[in-house]
Amino acid sequence: MTRHLFSPLLPLLAAAFPLAAHATNGYFSHGYGARSEGVAGVGIALPQDGLAGAANPAGTALLDDRLDVGLDLFRPRRGATIEGNGAGLDGRYDGDGRRLFAIPSIGWVQRLDERWSAGVAVYGNGGMNTSYDRSPYSAFGVTGRSGVNLEQLFVSPSLAWRATPTQTLGVAVNLAYQRFSADGLGPFTAASSSPANVSGRGTDTSTGAGLRLGWLWQPAPEWRLGATWSSRIHGRFDKYRGLFADEGRFYIPANWGLGVAFDPAPGWTLAADYQVIEYSGVGAVANPIERLAAGRPLGSDGGPGFGWRDVKVLKAGIVQRWSPALTLRAGFSRATQAVPASQTFFNVLAPGVVQNHLTAGFSWATGERTEWSAFYAHAFGKTVRGRQSVPAGFGGGEADVRLSEDILGASWTWRF
Repeated sequence: MTRHLFSPLLPLLAAAFPLAAHATNGYFSHGYGARSEGVAGVGIALPQDGLAGAANPAGTALLDDRLDVGLDLFRPRRGATIEGNGAGLDGRYDGDGRRLFAIPSIGWVQRLDERWSAGVAVYGNGGMNTSYDRSPYSAFGVTGRSGVNLEQLFVSPSLAWRATPTQTLGVAVNLAYQRFSADGLGPFTAASSSPANVSGRGTDTSTGAGLRLGWLWQPAPEWRLGATWSSRIHGRFDKYRGLFADEGRFYIPANWGLGVAFDPAPGWTLAADYQVIEYSGVGAVANPIERLAAGRPLGSDGGPGFGWRDVKVLKAGIVQRWSPALTLRAGFSRATQAVPASQTFFNVLAPGVVQNHLTAGFSWATGERTEWSAFYAHAFGKTVRGRQSVPAGFGGGEADVRLSEDILGASWTWRF
């Protein structure tokens, strides 16, 4: 019922709130809000701004009344190399037809009374974009560009309750809006259960809803422990039911995490998160390409996907309150690899392979109620080299996929 109530509103919000495609931990963002992104996305036990509910809705209870408005500039460098192919696909391909993406965010928190707090977080949950001006499939007759574009907008109203002086519970409704497009994938139509719905169908959209639950415990003044879980969210792209498994179903995977924050001395905070993103629960993402050889075409029930594994992320960060006006941040995260070496051919379209992020940031109070925050994040370049990756029906050989990223962001805070 929640999905149907809000479905007409999400496209209107998306029209005024530009989406952008980005891939960090698989295709999920590494963090939400400039302060969290400055510590490598840590946030489950370290709520810092109005986007805290995106990581753990229980965290809004630890914040003052506030509004945070942010903008990230995201610069990925993605591409692929194909070698040993008998159909003429060999070459080095640049997927950077579009180079810069803008990712806005809004977070609001309001304390209702001594025990209850409410919040709303609006943010880009994740996405993926490739744009090959010189198509990797030109040997199969593709004359224009090839690529895909996936974007996800979340609107997450949340409520937090201080059950005891040390325990806080929270719940958020994740209202999700997705859009997707694909071009230049004509060579895959022969391997599809619905050849007319593989490529060049324009932008398709999908809406869905799910829950995020959160918990925070402060066993001592200097310690905070947290946990969070988010349900899988249903989605479907009918225009691309010949590309995605299960007739176009493209769910947003369930995910969960644990967090800890510790204040070892006045003005210092150390924090860490462990996150699991369950891509294996989404057939369109997780099913291996080998299912083509087993007689299951693209788009069919249980048909081939991108072969992704679950991603497990360890994040760690440090916060130092240098002065009443200046706070400094730094962090590092490492994720397991989503893309197996045997699945790189299809992932030429979705090379979400980066694993290591290094971040730094700061906040500067410009007045009693206002503050500016900024951060920089670098995802170190990663190449996954194919191993028995290109199916014989496409000429065999190997496909290597690569990705690196830079993110620069800032936010403005108003305290009520």
